Amino acid sequence: MSEIVLEGVSKLYGAVRAVDGVSLRAESGRFLVLLGPSGCGKSTVLRLIAGLEDPAAGRILIDGRDVTRLAPDKRRVSMVFQSYALFPHLSVAENIVFGLKVRRMPAGERSQRLAKVASLVGLSEQLARKPAQLSGGQRQRVALARAIVAENRICLMDEPLSNLDAQLRHGMRVEIRALQQRLGMTVVYVTHDQIEAMSMADRVVLMREGRIEQEGTPEELYARPASLFAARFIGTPAMNLVALDDGAGGAVIRGSAEPVLAGRGRGLILGVRPEHIALASSGGVAAEVTSAEYHGADTIVTARVGEESLLLRTTGQLRLAAGAAVRLAWEPASVHLFDADSGRRVDSGQALKLAA
Repeated sequence: MSEIVLEGVSKLYGAVRAVDGVSLRAESGRFLVLLGPSGCGKSTVLRLIAGLEDPAAGRILIDGRDVTRLAPDKRRVSMVFQSYALFPHLSVAENIVFGLKVRRMPAGERSQRLAKVASLVGLSEQLARKPAQLSGGQRQRVALARAIVAENRICLMDEPLSNLDAQLRHGMRVEIRALQQRLGMTVVYVTHDQIEAMSMADRVVLMREGRIEQEGTPEELYARPASLFAARFIGTPAMNLVALDDGAGGAVIRGSAEPVLAGRGRGLILGVRPEHIALASSGGVAAEVTSAEYHGADTIVTARVGEESLLLRTTGQLRLAAGAAVRLAWEPASVHLFDADSGRRVDSGQALKLAA
């Protein structure tokens, strides 16, 4: 077992609450991602788990044991940092086994572990090289190998891919996830990149201003965001969020006349993801194209409806001139509603309908 539990954990820096009453559970053998913008407290939570910071309140448990005041070296966790933190004067092999050598592990056992881990991460041919002779992806593998070689059941990763280019990040995401599943490690992974979170996590904890905004599987956060913040943060491009108003036949997008919902609209925000909007020959709502950007695999169309703009994502190339009149439609099940004042999701029970 290698379960991590946080119970009402807070961290203060003077008057600033970097972490504010966070409670979460990282299940044994699962991949938990702490996601959020810079300054939201996600890295501080990771450092609290590692023992590099002391909480002002709350408890941290690993395998049911209270480790809140336990020194980092007693917690049996490994950590991979954003900067690779490699010793430039040591070889790859020496960097990987450095911690084992400090703990005075016999040379024979160190060699066995090194050979096993180097094979796992694809570094067997680079063991004699120095970090300066490696690519960014290879350096990150060295950092991973150093964490794995300790054979701890918990690995904490603090934005380990942020220094890599897009192509390398994709490859390393696949490698890290496969390695975690093969070894059965419990991983807590910090990132601001929602693509990393969605593609790697068993469970995502979305943080905002030191608190948990929403927690769930990647599918749950995408399909049912709990707030405007979650709706904006998850998805590429981000969800369309438009203000509603009251119209003669129901709720209308602000500045337009065609109803998009039954019932009231004022005080509500309607959300629809760009990939769930389609061009319609009839029905839907009238819109005016302002731009169409071809991205290769898809085209992103921006269209004006009343006083609001909506993005439409469609596969392949779609040629539409600015000023073209179109109609936009979506399925009722694709609609999300939020309270404009609180920003929280609204389950109003209104019968959602497309404009006729």
